[in-house]
Amino acid sequence: MQLPTVLITGASRGIGRAIAHAFAKGGYELFLTCRTCFSLLEGLKIELERTYHIHCHIFQCDMGKADDVEGLFKIISPPDILVNNAGISYEGLLSEMSISDWDELMATNLNSVFYTCRQAIPHMVHRKKGRIINISSIWGNVGASMETAYSASKGGMNSLTRALARELAPSNIQVNAIACGMIDTQMNQGYSQEEIAAILEEIPMGRQGRPEEVAELALFLAHAPEYLTGQIITIDGGWT
Repeated sequence: MQLPTVLITGASRGIGRAIAHAFAKGGYELFLTCRTCFSLLEGLKIELERTYHIHCHIFQCDMGKADDVEGLFKIISPPDILVNNAGISYEGLLSEMSISDWDELMATNLNSVFYTCRQAIPHMVHRKKGRIINISSIWGNVGASMETAYSASKGGMNSLTRALARELAPSNIQVNAIACGMIDTQMNQGYSQEEIAAILEEIPMGRQGRPEEVAELALFLAHAPEYLTGQIITIDGGWT
């Protein structure tokens, strides 16, 4: 019996790593990518295969480059589930952001979603089934000062999610996004303890989210009712 397959981008650490664990536990065959931390991905592959007895394939790939993504899809099986998680952040005034920093952030956070969807969709349409799950942020909904470019990239992801869901609904393909609040990952290490404490005071649950909680939601969306599509589902401890 062939295992269902999932492609998870940006899987070497943080939310992507937790999502890989969740799908491995769920019995999926995994295709995992990262851009720089390949040694972490190699360790994760060993861990997942030993723990869950599944097949895990790893690739060093810049998801923000169309040629890299096209090459990746030439060597992997068409995924049943696509999880677009690869992302980077930028904190600072927009007026002081370099053009190269803007281009890199948009390529990684938004263009990558276009590149992967463009490759995955034909196979899903042919099978008349498939799931696309985009890992977004609450800043894509409301915007964040000093994170304007990041907010713009996630806002674009949210709009893409809604529009693509309408486009693919006749082919029985569901497209949803998860808008994360403050999740305890390396991306938040730039905050001081005082800044984190101030943020936690605004979160009704009084704590950061865990990557494993986002992973549980991603796995749920992989098995959710087919009628659930085009949604931006927020997980933020009641913050927004």
